[in-house]
Amino acid sequence: MKEILFSEAFFKEGVVLSFDKPLHWTSFDLVNKVRWLIRKRYNIKKIKVGHAGTLDPLATGLVLICTGKATKTIPNLMGQQKTYTGQITFGSTTPSYDLETEIDHTFPTEHLTAELVKSKTKDFTGHILQQPPVFSALKKDGVRLYEYARKGEHVDIPKRQVEIKSFEITSFNLPKVEFRVVCSKGTYIRSLAHDFGKALNSGAHLSALKRTDIGNYHLESALTIETFEQLLQ
Repeated sequence: MKEILFSEAFFKEGVVLSFDKPLHWTSFDLVNKVRWLIRKRYNIKKIKVGHAGTLDPLATGLVLICTGKATKTIPNLMGQQKTYTGQITFGSTTPSYDLETEIDHTFPTEHLTAELVKSKTKDFTGHILQQPPVFSALKKDGVRLYEYARKGEHVDIPKRQVEIKSFEITSFNLPKVEFRVVCSKGTYIRSLAHDFGKALNSGAHLSALKRTDIGNYHLESALTIETFEQLLQ
């Protein structure tokens, strides 16, 4: 990216930029910041900017930002295979399936062994049915699910099929385990963590998440927002 000469025409014609999203930022925060920086740098009123796949505020890692005519490629990019690394904490659950909400239930973990946990990943590999978390941006009757959740309203969320191509436990240190997952579009890693804990007769929630790959785009070549700002100058 450093070898490319940025210009107003460059961004309007369209480019796909790889960014490393900071912790606590939403994907829309990143889009808005990139759009604002481009508009400020070239003194333009309008420029199309969008992201190719949401990443939760408590997750970090790869987000693809498209500008100009490249925004037309967003649907194709969203359909690409994705890779995540992260951490699951056993022994407790949260309503959001991650650390966005407080722990609501606790469970025993004494029966869990490295062999048992690693063997159970096989049950979550391949095409599986998964229920999205109620704390998500999916819509039901035109309303975001998290809006129902924050009001304490019950919503029936249908399960949907996703594909987990690889689910590997990379570190075991109870109550926490680290993992690597390769999956299809639409997979909720928070739901995977929640369901995984339940399948092991315990409870679990997602305690860290990083997206490292989207198709042929990789985190190691991604920009930080600070670097992007410097390159624009």
